[in-house]
Amino acid sequence: MSLPFPVADAPTPEAEEVGRKLFATGGEFLKGVVAMSGMPPADRLEVCFAGRSNVGKSTLINALTGRKALARASNTPGRTQEINYFTLAESHYLVDLPGYGFANAPVAVVAKWQALLKAYLAGRPSLRRAFVLIDARHGVKSVDEEIMTLLDRSAVPFQTVLTKADKVKDAEREQALDQTRAALAKHPAAYPELIVTSSEKGWGIPDLRATIATME
Repeated sequence: MSLPFPVADAPTPEAEEVGRKLFATGGEFLKGVVAMSGMPPADRLEVCFAGRSNVGKSTLINALTGRKALARASNTPGRTQEINYFTLAESHYLVDLPGYGFANAPVAVVAKWQALLKAYLAGRPSLRRAFVLIDARHGVKSVDEEIMTLLDRSAVPFQTVLTKADKVKDAEREQALDQTRAALAKHPAAYPELIVTSSEKGWGIPDLRATIATME
């Protein structure tokens, strides 16, 4: 029987406060990594964010940390080819993976980045969970399925986060959720709860903070 993938319940007041305190530190950019040899020590809990270009990944990271320009959104979608590390207090790494879904980069550059991504997902012992961001206006696309399959093969649990939920009507949002649930049913690494967010309205931000802060 497939999992229904419900939207996660609101965090308890205690969990929400833990999340608020963790992210109140604001976060700091540590480094951009272009090879496994450049990875920082795997000495703290680590979560990564993956999503199509223009899904709102940088905006979400900024909303979580309360820093308007911590993660920089490129004017050219798909341009950033580095794995960007941010520190959160002394206990967490937030990792911003390059946006996927645009083939503007040369073939050799794309191949190098794909190899780095596979090596990162398969060989990072401190990585606890990936958050796969899905635009509520568009639902799961084939390129999202590809990254989910890669996470399956790498045995990395991933949780789906709908972004830009304020940009669609309620009925359209429910359609996107149903379509996402159907897609996730095919992926054994999918975490069984969804988080619905709007960086602009603040929807789901406390939920995602609490999820990260209480993760073991």
